[in-house]
Amino acid sequence: MSESNQPLQRPASRAARLSVIEEILLSHVITSQSQLSGILSDEGIDVTQATLSRDLDEINAMKTRLKDGTIAYTVGDHAVHQAAGIGEKAEQQMAKVLGGLVTSVAAAKNLIVVHTPSGAAQYVASVVDKQPIDGVLGTIAGDDTVMVICSDDDIAAARAQWLLSVASKN
Repeated sequence: MSESNQPLQRPASRAARLSVIEEILLSHVITSQSQLSGILSDEGIDVTQATLSRDLDEINAMKTRLKDGTIAYTVGDHAVHQAAGIGEKAEQQMAKVLGGLVTSVAAAKNLIVVHTPSGAAQYVASVVDKQPIDGVLGTIAGDDTVMVICSDDDIAAARAQWLLSVASKN
């Protein structure tokens, strides 16, 4: 029998490791390589300090002073995101895109169904996938429908409301 909340399975590849590091930097305040190494170890990924340094360089991670004065690693243009969701700037960028493309949003169990005009679903899915939205595991897109997979029913209901509010801002 399988449990419904199994951890995400990842291949033991360099690309998967880089993806995990990026996810960690987007969802945690990481102030040192040793802290990052500890979290990676908890995820079952053991790396040397030299490899971790190269990985951080490859994903363009940089130390940035946060609003509270803490100096932490960040990735690209992303600020560190709050535990409740994504940053305000990222939400504003999403609102610009989603405002003209989302025609309806509905939650069904742990899924969110987002309707778009014909041909826009792939783009909307890409916009959602690029943001580390808490509780969102990924998307599947067709021509005019995006399915957003969430970790549980309550998160799906909350994220559906949030997506609708973001799409309604324009």
